[in-house]
Amino acid sequence: MVKRWHWIGAGLVLLLSVPLHFIHDWIGDLFFLAWFFPVNESIWEHLKLLATPMLALSIPAYFLYGKNFPNFLPVRLLSILSGMAGIIVSFYTYTGILGTHFLFADGMTLVMGVFIAYWFSDHFLHSTRFSSGNARFQAQAGFLVLIIGFILFTWYPPDLALFTP
Repeated sequence: MVKRWHWIGAGLVLLLSVPLHFIHDWIGDLFFLAWFFPVNESIWEHLKLLATPMLALSIPAYFLYGKNFPNFLPVRLLSILSGMAGIIVSFYTYTGILGTHFLFADGMTLVMGVFIAYWFSDHFLHSTRFSSGNARFQAQAGFLVLIIGFILFTWYPPDLALFTP
């Protein structure tokens, strides 16, 4: 049952990522929306295409099946981070090899990141790893750091390639 919800979640993240990519262009500079949707073409901003829908879908996922797993929050945070890492590594690997980027390949890095995230979630949710109270507390702090990072680096990006459009 949980595996089915993971597949549905992965599909929803991919479906939602397309319109989320264009919200800034459609609506404009709404301060609050910029925290969760890409405002430029940097890799950092595109990580929001995975993180925002996964964060949003975590709420119904918790009530559908997550409350039965004491490690739900830590696994969800680590899933999001592993998907983000998959996007970063695959993007810089393929562009480093080819010397340029292609729209289709960029999209495939997102697809790969989403599948990495949901594979991680499905794999570790059924284990006892990350089940301690300390792990749950650290996950809550981690979500807060992730959200603050998206907010802060949207307006004040470091001078690094990851944050450059």
